[in-house]
Amino acid sequence: MTMLDDLTTAATWPAAYPPGYAVVDVETTGLARDDRIISAAVYRLDAQGNVEDHWYTLVNPERDPGPVWIHGLTSDVLEGAPLFPEIAEEFAARLDGRVLVAHNAIFDWQMIAREYARAERTAPVKQRLCTIALSKELALPLPNHKLESLAAHYGVVQQRAHHALDDARVLAEAFRPSLHAAAAGGVRLPLLECRPLTEWTDSPATPRIGYQASYRGGSATWRASRKRPACPHPNPGRYEPDRPLKQGMRVAFSGDTSVDRELLEDRAIEAGLHVATSVSRLTSLLVTNDPDSATSKTVKAKSFGTPVVDEAAFTQLLRDVTPADG
Repeated sequence: MTMLDDLTTAATWPAAYPPGYAVVDVETTGLARDDRIISAAVYRLDAQGNVEDHWYTLVNPERDPGPVWIHGLTSDVLEGAPLFPEIAEEFAARLDGRVLVAHNAIFDWQMIAREYARAERTAPVKQRLCTIALSKELALPLPNHKLESLAAHYGVVQQRAHHALDDARVLAEAFRPSLHAAAAGGVRLPLLECRPLTEWTDSPATPRIGYQASYRGGSATWRASRKRPACPHPNPGRYEPDRPLKQGMRVAFSGDTSVDRELLEDRAIEAGLHVATSVSRLTSLLVTNDPDSATSKTVKAKSFGTPVVDEAAFTQLLRDVTPADG
């Protein structure tokens, strides 16, 4: 038993802490409102973060699986997998009465909530805890907010990155010492309420150019400019297809995005990328869901030969950004 365990025995454990946790990871076809879960894993933990059991399933999304080069799940692999309504009850049993724990928990929760809404059910989750937020509360000396950085901090070895079961295992092993550190330091856990979706309809969302879901009650397509911190890394050059992004790359966005643009930009900056407001010969990558549009950025990207990817591919690439050259 370590000194940290001595400080956080059951007798001294904070009474306000939850009685149990469900550490979750889902792999998806993308990040848009109509994207689907293709695999899910849950590690159930007791009040002090000890593993009770784990569960994993593939899910047939009934559509293209998205960025196969990231998650490795092809249409052939998923064809015989159960549909989400067929695993919804067992998934719910794993979540029931526990705090949902995930790395960037808002993403996993939204994807899960949407799947349950489609199945005309409600996920039995009242609260969630984001391990990114917890690491910030603990002021952990991490170079970035990637799961692999949190894992490395605690000496947890990743075996299959972007495989839901292994990602959930890694997070469970990293969450336990974080939980104990929080208990020993009297840190209040960053718990947030999980509200089920109620607005789902059978008809899929129709993308509208110039529209973002974060805007309410108006047709404005502009966003207030924000002062961004200077990127601390040199520009390593253009993005190369089938290769990871690298810290310092200049990334520009064009057109409508399913995820709030500011959230995408913040995630890019946290990963060490340079968010550019325009496209030039120095731009490493343009992110757009409408590469055939005639916006100034897409026109310039074509003239400069700048690589272009869509939003779903970009958000997957964000999960494995290579560190800048030292």
